[in-house]
Order: sequence, then C-alpha cells, then structure tokens
Amino acid sequence: MAHQTLAGKVGVVFGVANKRSIAWAIAKAWGAAGAKLFFNYQGERLKENVEDLVGEFGEGTPLWPCDVSKDEEIAAFFQKVRGNTERIDLMLHSVAFAPKEALEGDFVSTSREAFRTAHDISAYSLVALAREAAPLMTEGGSIVAMTYYGAEKVVPHYNVMGVAKASLEASTRYLAYDLGTKKIRVNCISAGPVNTLAARGIAGFGAMLKHYQEHAPLKRSCDPAELGETGVFLASDGAAAITGQVIYVDGGYQVMGM
Repeated sequence: MAHQTLAGKVGVVFGVANKRSIAWAIAKAWGAAGAKLFFNYQGERLKENVEDLVGEFGEGTPLWPCDVSKDEEIAAFFQKVRGNTERIDLMLHSVAFAPKEALEGDFVSTSREAFRTAHDISAYSLVALAREAAPLMTEGGSIVAMTYYGAEKVVPHYNVMGVAKASLEASTRYLAYDLGTKKIRVNCISAGPVNTLAARGIAGFGAMLKHYQEHAPLKRSCDPAELGETGVFLASDGAAAITGQVIYVDGGYQVMGM
C-alpha cells in the first residue's frame, strides 16, 4: 500500500489466535496502512503463536494477556495500553466462543450455561472493551467487530453463536449511539465463510463454502485480505460518517432470497 491511510493511528487488536485468524488479516492490513498496534492473547496456550505472528511487526510489538471474560484482565490490559500511548484511534474485536456441544445439536437443546458463555464472550466483551477504550479515543476513533450472517438468518448448527452475533450487532448499534458524540464509530464486518480455526469447528463448514460458490452473486465468499481492506476502510477517515452499520463482505450472498 503506497498511501498510508492510517499513518499516525494507534490501535488495539483483540482476537488473533493464529495466522488464519480474521483478526490477523485485519491487523496486517492496519499495520501495512501505517497504524501502530497493540495485541492481546487469550491464555498461555496461544501466547507463543501470537508472539511469532506479531514479531512480523518488529521486535517489541506490545502483546499482553487479556481474557475478555474477566473485567480485571481487561482493566489490566488497558492500564498497560495507557502506559505506552496517550491515545488510541482503533479497536478490533474479533472474539467469539461457544462450547463445542452447543454448535453440534439443535438450538433448542442449548444449555443455560452455554447460552450465557456465548453471549458473555461474543457480545458483552465488546461493551466491556469499548468502555475501557473510549476514554483513550480522545480524537475520535473506530471500533470494528466481526459478525456473520447467522445473526440474521438461520444457519443450521451455528445455533447459539448466531443468537450471540445478533446480540453483538445490536450492541454495536447502541454503542454507536452512546459514543457518537465523542466521534467514536462502531461498526461490524459480516464476513462470508472463511477457512479459519474457528470455522472448522462448525459442522458442515465445507458444504457451506460450496453453497456460497453456487449461490452468491460473485460465486464465492471472501478472502482474508479483502476483510483486511474493509477493516482499513472502516478505520480510515473515508468512513467518517459510517457508524452502527453491518458491512457485508460475502460475495453478495446476503442479498439472495434463494
């Protein structure tokens, strides 16, 4: 990218797990566009993985633990952010989780605990992170969350994750309203199926990809680099009047009735 659309901007990235993560595709694009980034990792198990990746941004790229289901870890993470920068401009929320058994059977069988966990980690965490990030966004900012069409229409086996994504999308709208006076924008990117670690946990994922290739107007879903470019656009001043929206990057699949 010749033009540095995000030069001078500082961002925090939540949700990189490995090189196939959508969060990583967006982080790479933000970095290439000139942004300085801070990363979290979820648990010691993923630390080394994420460390190797963020090393691509050069030695000493900040990387700190943050389990988004724990308020004290979120507070500690942002305390470290404040120690390293006076302000931030960008935040990526690419975090979702539901217990495996909740993504296998019928939605009606979802346990109370699985429902609570899915909403806590996949939707409430955006609110908790935004609450900490907003005071640092002293010159306005852009918050981007990742969602999927299963929030809007039934995707078999996506189950409680679809309901949690609906909650996430509604949360972005309410946050957009709350934070608008501070010039902080909050939007979702709704990605078509992408072959990530998380996706492979969904039963029938291969068939889903094939369905997009047959039915989407562009005869395909999307690739991670395209999600990265959309992330750059939403983070840039070019999107200064866009907030509370769900932007579909899915080959047009969302417009089809059948």
